[in-house]
Amino acid sequence: MKISITETDQSRISDVDFDNLQFGRVFSDHMLEMVYRDGKWHQPEIKPYGPIQFTPSMQALHYGQAIFEGMKAYHVDDETIHLFRPKDHHKRLNNSAHRLCMPAVDEEVFIEGLEKLISIDHQWVPKVHGHALYVRPFMFASEEYLAAKVSREYRFYVITSPVAAYYSEGFNPVKLTTSEKFVRAVRGGTGEAKAAGNYAGSFLPAQKAQSKGFTQVIWLDALENRYIEEVGTMNIFFLIDNKLVTPKLSGSVLPGITRRSVIAVAKEWGVEVVEQRVAIDEIIKSHKEGKLQEVFGSGTAAVISPVGLIHHNGETIQLDQEKIGPFAKKMFNTITGIQYGKIEDNFGWTHPITLD
Repeated sequence: MKISITETDQSRISDVDFDNLQFGRVFSDHMLEMVYRDGKWHQPEIKPYGPIQFTPSMQALHYGQAIFEGMKAYHVDDETIHLFRPKDHHKRLNNSAHRLCMPAVDEEVFIEGLEKLISIDHQWVPKVHGHALYVRPFMFASEEYLAAKVSREYRFYVITSPVAAYYSEGFNPVKLTTSEKFVRAVRGGTGEAKAAGNYAGSFLPAQKAQSKGFTQVIWLDALENRYIEEVGTMNIFFLIDNKLVTPKLSGSVLPGITRRSVIAVAKEWGVEVVEQRVAIDEIIKSHKEGKLQEVFGSGTAAVISPVGLIHHNGETIQLDQEKIGPFAKKMFNTITGIQYGKIEDNFGWTHPITLD
């Protein structure tokens, strides 16, 4: 499907202070738009970034059919930009779409759209190591119809945003707490989909946690309130007796792309990786026994987030409050090294975009 391209007459890039970027506040000159109507996707278009028009009766506003992805593009040199695992993000987007009864997006259109959009706006990709172009594909139900039913129309967009390094002054270990009252997801629900409503539902418990001095909520399972699932916007790992332990995917845990990358890299290093149900009480016990070496999260935004404290039912696990652990730091350096083309990609994760 040929992509129509309409470029802006006036770039906004000269107005951007690339030395003081805030995550998700500044957006590049162009966006990709594609409309689903009459049972099919219509011609995709790259057009100037700007407001989109819809009516108050648009179904997504009332019934929540909305999904998204988060990925990054990295400056390698003046001729090459790397996308990181775009086919995996495409597959997860379509898995989310299937769960919410939304139409799949063709892989070729998805990849070509990303390539063309980023090529046009390549000057927006920060050249400073640690900075990147955040890429946000998303889809929502756009039919004008107040009825609790599957929409017949959808809009798919890709927008991009230059972002600074997640840690501007080094790694700051996060403080986590479990929630006594709230749950994130349950098996059979939408927890494994990157659905917009999953995040909206987490804001209140996150606010309550932050009011008590914690960074985020470490979610436990909804049935027994015992097994660790994930954290706010990231998956979680525990280094115990030199084994890397992480909650297994159960239908209520988001299958993180960075999570998969961490597991693959650890296995390449010869580290035993265990995906299993992880009870919070067992983590507390392993800490008391001196077996818990490191805890860290993984996600697109920060890649690796060290955890310095976990609170649960009046008990507190105190880890390194000052810096990232050696294993997590090595993992961060390896994955980011691959992303920026500084380390050879033995996994086939990087997707080069060659600039003319």
